Amino acid sequence: MTGLLDEARAGFLAAFGYPPAGLWSAPGRVNLIGEHTDYNEGFVLPFAIDRRTVAALAPRADGLIRVSSSIADGLTVTALADALPGAVHGWAAYPVGIAWGLGQVGASLAGLPGFDVRFASDVPLGAGLSSSAAIESALAVALNETWNLGLDRTRLVQAAHLAENDFVGAPTGILDQSAALLSRAGAALFIDCRDGSSVPVDLRLDAAGLAVLVIDTKVRHEHVSGGYAARRAACERAARDLGVRALRDVTSPQLLAARGRLGSEDYRRARHVVTEDQRVLDTVAALRAGDHAAAGDLMSASHRSMRDDFEISTPELDLAVGISVSSGALGARMTGGGFGGSAIALTPARAIQRLRQAIRQAFTQRGYTVPEMFTVRPSQGARRDG
Repeated sequence: MTGLLDEARAGFLAAFGYPPAGLWSAPGRVNLIGEHTDYNEGFVLPFAIDRRTVAALAPRADGLIRVSSSIADGLTVTALADALPGAVHGWAAYPVGIAWGLGQVGASLAGLPGFDVRFASDVPLGAGLSSSAAIESALAVALNETWNLGLDRTRLVQAAHLAENDFVGAPTGILDQSAALLSRAGAALFIDCRDGSSVPVDLRLDAAGLAVLVIDTKVRHEHVSGGYAARRAACERAARDLGVRALRDVTSPQLLAARGRLGSEDYRRARHVVTEDQRVLDTVAALRAGDHAAAGDLMSASHRSMRDDFEISTPELDLAVGISVSSGALGARMTGGGFGGSAIALTPARAIQRLRQAIRQAFTQRGYTVPEMFTVRPSQGARRDG
């Protein structure tokens, strides 16, 4: 972490010619279980990981926003007063959208100074680990403090969610921003996406001799484009046809009884969401009881549902999950929005090296790019670091 802070500080100095006023960071996340349930007002169980994005920031008096990053050349410059949807495109829309989003949740932006910000990150891009929410959340806490807004974390989640949905145009739920802003070290975060409430669920991985291995397949996705939006539209259509506010309100027996009212595809999309909500609840119960084996089984069932009913997996993700389970993992699943990115495996720590080797061998035999693999620990949410 020290190296990342130094990188952000040095990058700020190089980009803007003076040192930053402060350093703030936010984590990436993995979703242990509960995929595509967030925008259906259901349940999710993510945890923040020990890979972070740092925002080095300083206010400026002229009302300009200047954005720089270690992952992209050049500066994006806009006026705070002009920070409106459609004004900025590309990756810089995420941070500029935060300034706009804070105004949407009650902050008065009139008369506030602009800011310079430089980002540095070790959260892999496009890997399903929510690098975008890490950018949003690091800047949200930075501006909340720098501008003396006094917003609580729940309000910051709302601002970041609005930025991603309405400024960037990615139709995601609140899972990513909640994980980045609200997580506690050592615990997953059980979120009710209808009312935004959340409670920590201790994972006790070390005590159980377990670890979570991330398997980044290097197959990249883009949430703003079609597949994610099409799945959300199918869920909203199914809820409307079933006469409910959201699929959260449907039980498995009710869905089965109404099968004839839905097209085949919408039925399968809805079946994933309805059963996934129950899997989240069952996983929380299993973890609270210390039954990691049951939690692993539920993770694997979740992946099958995403593969067969929601159809958001890829051959590489399916291979990573299958090899993980056959090599000793308690369970495995793809994590994130799908169409690429990463899988996670809940596995005995002693089996990590064997699992890595088996995955490398299987991917090489099939001519796939060998994944990047690393373990992650449940970590703290967004914070000030300097």
